[in-house]
This record gives sequence, C-alpha cells and structure tokens, in this order.
Amino acid sequence: MKMLKYSFGFLLSALVFLSSCRDFVEPNIPYTEFDTGAYLRTITRTSTTFNFFNLSASKFALTLEAVDIEDGATVETVEIKVQHRRLIPGVGLEYTPSAPVLIKTLSAADFASNTESRFLRTSFEVSASEAISAVGLTPADIEGGDTFEFSLILNDKFGRSFNRENVSGNIAGAPFYDSPFQYFVSVICPVESTYAVGSYALKQTAGGADPFFGNPTRFVEETVTLATVSGNPTKRRFTVKYLGGFSTRPFTIEFACGQVLKEEEGAGGACGGNPILWESDNSDLASYDASDDSTIKVKFVDDTEDNCGIVQAVEFTLTKM
Repeated sequence: MKMLKYSFGFLLSALVFLSSCRDFVEPNIPYTEFDTGAYLRTITRTSTTFNFFNLSASKFALTLEAVDIEDGATVETVEIKVQHRRLIPGVGLEYTPSAPVLIKTLSAADFASNTESRFLRTSFEVSASEAISAVGLTPADIEGGDTFEFSLILNDKFGRSFNRENVSGNIAGAPFYDSPFQYFVSVICPVESTYAVGSYALKQTAGGADPFFGNPTRFVEETVTLATVSGNPTKRRFTVKYLGGFSTRPFTIEFACGQVLKEEEGAGGACGGNPILWESDNSDLASYDASDDSTIKVKFVDDTEDNCGIVQAVEFTLTKM
C-alpha cells in the first residue's frame, strides 16, 4: 500500500515540477538514442477528426513549434506519414496499407518566427481526401469509427531523425511538451453539441470492489458534470473519484458512430513506477442512442496493462439529472 501512496506522491510532484517550468523550454531532454535533440511541441490541434457525413470538407490540421538548441533552426524537414486503421470485430485491427506512407513534407522554410515564443512555428493541414487517396482507398471505402494514424519524423541538419520510436516519454506525453510525433484522426459521426452535457448521476454498475481500500466499488457513486471537449465534438469529459476518492481524475469518453469509447487515461497512481491506466476493450463496447441522452453506459478496463495486478472490466451508468 505504501508503494501505491508513494507513486501517487511522485506523480503529483512531477506535475508540480512541470507547472513550474511553463516559462521556458529546455531542449536538452534525453532521447533513447541521443543526449540532446529536437521535438515538435503541439501548439494547436486545429482539426483532429474527419466528419463521416462530410469527408470532402474534413481535414487534419495542427500548429507545431520546433524546439531545439537553435530555437528551431536545426530542423531540415518534417515528414508526415499516414496509415488507415479499422477494428474488425473478432479479428483485431486491420491496417491499410501495411506500413505508413508519406503524404506531405515540411521544409525549414515552412517554419517561421512568431510573437508568442522564441521558437519557430509552422501550421499545416491535410485534407481527408488527400489522406484517403494516399492510403489507396476511396471515400466509399470509409466507415464511421475508422482511424487515420498520422506519424511525424523530424530530420535535422546534423543527420539525426526524431520520431515516436525514439522520443522520451516525458516529451511525448507531458501536457506542456505535448510532442507525441503521432496523431490519431478518427472518422466521427457528429452528435449535437447539447447531447450528453450537464449533470449526471454516476454509478459503477459492474467491476467489483476497491482492491486497495475496501470500498464497495472502485469508483465513487456521485454527481458528475459532462462537458464538451475542445477540438472534438464527439467527446465528453467529466471528473471521477477513484479508490474512494484517493484519486480525482478527468475521465473522457467518445461517441463513435454508435459505440461509446473510453480513450486511454491515467488513474493518477502507479505500482513500481508503472501507471494504472483506463481504456476501452474494443471487443466489449457499450452503444448509445443519438436521439436520447437520458442514460449512457460506459464500458472499459481498469489497469489495462496489469501494472498493479488489479485488471478488471468496469461499467458505469450515467443517468441524466
């Protein structure tokens, strides 16, 4: 139990440290292969979904900031690659093509100074039509719930390459750095902005008891407030109390063309330095009615990576108040 408590404290300390570093960026962050390097900080996710009902007007668009020892000037090129992904029930993920293909290349000339920081920035967009064509499909082949995986490779003037395979975890996932080198663009079926927002009674209806503190459920039964998520009209976010309220964390769900998805998020605790994670099991998803938001069910797995030995399928029932 002490290990879990210390892990929560460690994560809290890390968050405090990150928040104290918001006024500067240090590019000398270790990568798996380099002592110092460069990364692409995500400034704005302008558009990260494709509308199934309007693919011709959909796009993937970002604003990125190049961070390195020369304030972004070491960037030679940034390759943008794409791959189409679909979940086949009972089979698994199907990729088209089998490996990511190049769709766009940014050059050093695409990065420019700005008034908000000393680092060079660039904005780009890739239309859904371009992405569909690049992976060898047509709009008629696309289904709601499909995903386009965009991966970036930063090549610098010293001949080095930085990507999602060699970037360190703190650069890829920390809120301030936000440099994953990979972005998942879902094909969504939009719901009304007023759908599933406001106060809901949350009750854990499956998933068993709290394995650490003896509470009857892993999540506290309470009233939560669902809110829209900027940049993705099908996502809703609320706050949950985990392990009797020992951890209070954001919880995000997505209405994905008839199914309720739970994206990967951390519980705020860890065992042996490995975090407890929550995420959907794509073979066991709840469905929703786009015309009725009075009751919403959410199915997901607690401790998906079995880092604390408490893996369990969990279900929430959200009842509108």
